[in-house]
Amino acid sequence: MTRASQPGDRKSSVELIVGQLRAEILSMRLLPGTRISEQDVADRFGVSRQPVRDAFNRLEGMDLIVIRPKRATEVKRFSLRSIEKSRFIRAAVESAVLRQAALHAGDADARRLDAHIAMQRRALADRDHAGFARLDYEFHELLCDIARRPYAFDVIRAEKQKVDRLCLLSLEKQDRMQQLIDDHLAIADAIKAHDADAADRAGMVHLSRLDETIRTIHATSGAYFEPDEADIAENETAF
Repeated sequence: MTRASQPGDRKSSVELIVGQLRAEILSMRLLPGTRISEQDVADRFGVSRQPVRDAFNRLEGMDLIVIRPKRATEVKRFSLRSIEKSRFIRAAVESAVLRQAALHAGDADARRLDAHIAMQRRALADRDHAGFARLDYEFHELLCDIARRPYAFDVIRAEKQKVDRLCLLSLEKQDRMQQLIDDHLAIADAIKAHDADAADRAGMVHLSRLDETIRTIHATSGAYFEPDEADIAENETAF
């Protein structure tokens, strides 16, 4: 039995492969539709094919790759249907969170919002796209905390992760950080003013920012999307 085939070593190998490939997929270093083989990955990490197979199963469970028997495994393409479903669920939860945050926000919460916006501005000044993406997650988690509904972030995070790659394309290709910071500021100001309606409106504007990006990327990089969904892109005006 080789060292890589020992149970403990195989588990650590699986974790390593999952972590590395996940990072490469989410950062778009591995583009949607890219073919990846068990043997190539095994050779790259110096392991047998079994931990690679286990890692691929994990990545498929994360909705990041597609495993097809006797066909090439590939990085999962974007699905407009899945995006539409995800955006609907997230909008419903975010709306409730923002209204509750406006109701519950106190002085300490206002200071936390201000401090977080300041960190986002620093990321913009440094052109730190990855750092800003992390701060965006933290901002929405903070809103759930202010709303006294921390568990809501579990849903928001799960749905947000489904469009992370598109968000990264949006930030890097269109330099949207300033616009998103302005959205966050509008949300924060409404919450600090205890204006639930304004917070809700600002939140929905914020979520809509990706709509045009989705349509643009679909038009210019259609190979990144599932091939049977062109009708959705043509007929849908908002996701």
